[in-house]
Amino acid sequence: MAKDKTQAAPVAETSSKQKAPRGKSKEESGKEGASLAGRIDQAKEFFEQSKGELKKVTWPTREETVKTGIAVLVFSVVMAIYLGVVDMALSRLVALILS
Repeated sequence: MAKDKTQAAPVAETSSKQKAPRGKSKEESGKEGASLAGRIDQAKEFFEQSKGELKKVTWPTREETVKTGIAVLVFSVVMAIYLGVVDMALSRLVALILS
């Protein structure tokens, strides 16, 4: 039997021990995070992790990039022509009706 779309899904209750940590408390971050050195260390760590993640990315080859770029350009031109023709036809139809 399908659920009624108007009913809300039940929310599972979790204890505070089961919740994922969200970082440091206000007190902890106020002491450590306020220092400039702490912020610089956080920024360095962020950029090091970002660099590691970028190494995992499977980048497209030049050939794939060119092919998809051309496909986007062709599609854009075709859609522009189509919408221009439809706009012109509807404009003439409205002009014919109103005259």
